[in-house]
Amino acid sequence: MMQKNDTAVIEIIDIGVNGEGIGKVGGYTLFVKDAVIGDQVEVKVMKAKKNYGYAKLMRILEASVYRTEPRCRYARQCGGCQIQEMAYDRQLVFKEQKVREDLERIGGVDKMILDKVMEPIAGMEQPFGYRNKAQFPFGTDKSGEPYAGFYAGRTHDIIANTDCALGVPVNRTILEIILDFMKKNGIRAYNEKTGDGLIRHVLMRYGFATDEIMVCLVINGGEIPNVSWLVDRLKVIEGMTSISVSVNTARTNVIMGDSYRVLWGQSYITDCIGEIKYQISPLSFYQVNPVQTETLYSTVLEYADLNGSETVWDLYCGIGTISLFLAQRAKKVYGVEIIPQAIEDARENARINGINNVEFFVGRAEEVLPEYCGSSTCDAGAYADVIVVDPPRKGCDSVLLDTIVKMQPEKIVYVSCDPATLARDVKMLCGSGYEVKRVRAVDMFPMTVHVETVVLLSKLNTKQHIEVELNLDELDLTAAESKATYDEIKAYVLEKYGLKVSSLYISQVKRKCGLDMGQNYNLSKKEDAKVPQCPPEKEAAIVEALKHFHMI
Repeated sequence: MMQKNDTAVIEIIDIGVNGEGIGKVGGYTLFVKDAVIGDQVEVKVMKAKKNYGYAKLMRILEASVYRTEPRCRYARQCGGCQIQEMAYDRQLVFKEQKVREDLERIGGVDKMILDKVMEPIAGMEQPFGYRNKAQFPFGTDKSGEPYAGFYAGRTHDIIANTDCALGVPVNRTILEIILDFMKKNGIRAYNEKTGDGLIRHVLMRYGFATDEIMVCLVINGGEIPNVSWLVDRLKVIEGMTSISVSVNTARTNVIMGDSYRVLWGQSYITDCIGEIKYQISPLSFYQVNPVQTETLYSTVLEYADLNGSETVWDLYCGIGTISLFLAQRAKKVYGVEIIPQAIEDARENARINGINNVEFFVGRAEEVLPEYCGSSTCDAGAYADVIVVDPPRKGCDSVLLDTIVKMQPEKIVYVSCDPATLARDVKMLCGSGYEVKRVRAVDMFPMTVHVETVVLLSKLNTKQHIEVELNLDELDLTAAESKATYDEIKAYVLEKYGLKVSSLYISQVKRKCGLDMGQNYNLSKKEDAKVPQCPPEKEAAIVEALKHFHMI
């Protein structure tokens, strides 16, 4: 075991889920921020646990072939770009592996199935300057001068930087105008520790398809002194469309207040994804990468495979971005979102696009859907052919998942920003009559460890069944069975293929292979005894086990 402040020279042999390099000293594991797989590095232990520790990168002795020069000089300090030192093609490998490993390890999806259903990750041709949204905190230096920047990794210490490599160039112009305004008018930045100061953050949005710009100042008070001076200088920027202010006086890490008011222009900007126009307010959720958003939503539409006759529910719908995409090919789409302003935007977005086959509900998806489906309307025949979920990082609420399963849609298209919670929810759905058919990761956030994933789950065919009643514990021992018991077959399949198979599945495969099932293998006395059928990948594994034990 290593101790705090120990130093070591290690080779980085793997990458952790947060992008940190992983190396070993003997059997002791060290996680090293800013180290790239393949690096030979000198490190210093900063925190030591029994079997692992966290170390600081002191010196690169031999750079990995995957290491590249970061475009931003603050990349190591800033908490925004965790893996900018890693070559972009290697970033894509890391993210695809992350999704795959979580689905296998947490979700229990079999490796052989993933080999079939995993599609290549969708990366970007230009992985910089892609963000249409930026939120900069403000601070004050020791001399009293205001500055803006980003939080350092895992802290709320602000690194002064007005030129983010992931944002659009106009952000820097806007920040410099605001900082100049603060200096000229003696306006202080907000101090998280004391709660003093006025300017907390600025939110900026940019419409890639329209070149429209939004600026929303977040303040710790009711008014901004001499704000007309600031507005006059911001509104002349080409493309400026909306200038607003949001009041947030709470001692919290939440950036935006609950509402906003317009200082100049209109309350929204417009942007397009494909053929659909969207109005975006300061409080709206809207994907930050418009190029990859079109790829993401096109994947959702492809997986849903609509023909115009389907009823679709879009849960956590935001301003209706996915809902309106789906409505182009569905009979009817229902969207659910907790934020009232987002639903207002969604309804307006449907109106300006002339889309009439959508309906939106305000509320928590886990409350709206059960309530709707417990109503007389739902009992009278309302259902979903396809359900699309795009939950926050914490994943879906268990009540919502239970309701989805009860509705029995033919398809579930799950869009996720966190592979771990995605895998957890996939495991529950797969245990409730669904199977994973397609998976694709989409790199929405180059230079960061984050990745979006789309998974298609289809309902297992429960109509096909055999009318048998099995009492497997009392089955007669046949000549073939004397070569291997059910438990031995299960153990073999688990060890070789990582699959868990039931006695029922083994008996079904043996029957197909013409093996004697014994006198207790009786036909059911029930008229419609439904028995789940062995999946193809498990059938193949059982057949191989039967061959191994010379039973066939």
